[in-house]
Amino acid sequence: MKTLLDGIKEKLAKKETVLGSHVGFRENSFTELLGDVGFEFVWIDAEHGPLDKSDILNHIIAARAAGAVSIVRVPWNEPVFVKSILDMGVEGIVFPMIRTAEEARLAVSSCMYPPEGIRGAGTRRANKYGLGDKNFYNEQAHNTVWKIMQIEHIDNVETLEEILSVEGVDTIVVGPNDFASSMGKLGKVRDPEVLAAYDKIGEIATAHNIPWGVSMGYDETTFTEWVDRGATWFGLGFDFLYIAAGAQNTLKQAKAVIEKKKK
Repeated sequence: MKTLLDGIKEKLAKKETVLGSHVGFRENSFTELLGDVGFEFVWIDAEHGPLDKSDILNHIIAARAAGAVSIVRVPWNEPVFVKSILDMGVEGIVFPMIRTAEEARLAVSSCMYPPEGIRGAGTRRANKYGLGDKNFYNEQAHNTVWKIMQIEHIDNVETLEEILSVEGVDTIVVGPNDFASSMGKLGKVRDPEVLAAYDKIGEIATAHNIPWGVSMGYDETTFTEWVDRGATWFGLGFDFLYIAAGAQNTLKQAKAVIEKKKK
């Protein structure tokens, strides 16, 4: 049976663009809302912020309800934490700060059962709480999860070729903020040297003919640049940014009305 993730993979294979968004608040209604808006995936951020495993599960369930693929960025490349997230039935795992091929191999291994990997056997929601075909799931589990390496360090200019050559790496995603920080340019994501490094990452990734993406806020200039570099999937915006922007706009407009009435 075709899954939501299969749909995304098919689009990327045809070089079509896939758009998703991020959540960091605990309230899973944000995930449902983003799916209803039309984002194709929701990136559930467990690296930064307050999310615990119960929160993550609720977000994964909400994504499915809204017809969006669920992707979880785990706090670190740590197999024990990854194991429980996989058992929740997530469709993608983002492994942060992957700097070497060795780290990429550990990440991939975390998502695969022996003998190919080290994932422990204890499936829950991932196989419909035991209602699914256990043998089929065990054989196909490694194909049901998008294994995503996050590229967010200047070292990757030298190591990305090796990372992309690791068997089982499905895709990569660039993290511009930490990438700039690793160059000693915290918050300066549009510094000329940083932009030049992004260009090199884009050249390497595109040359490997593997789908790759970017996690970012949104502004038209930056988005266009990443499209031009060859990125085909994007995590755009964040729940708290949407709220802040909407709140600021409402307050600004209300104040403008009051000021106008004073004249």
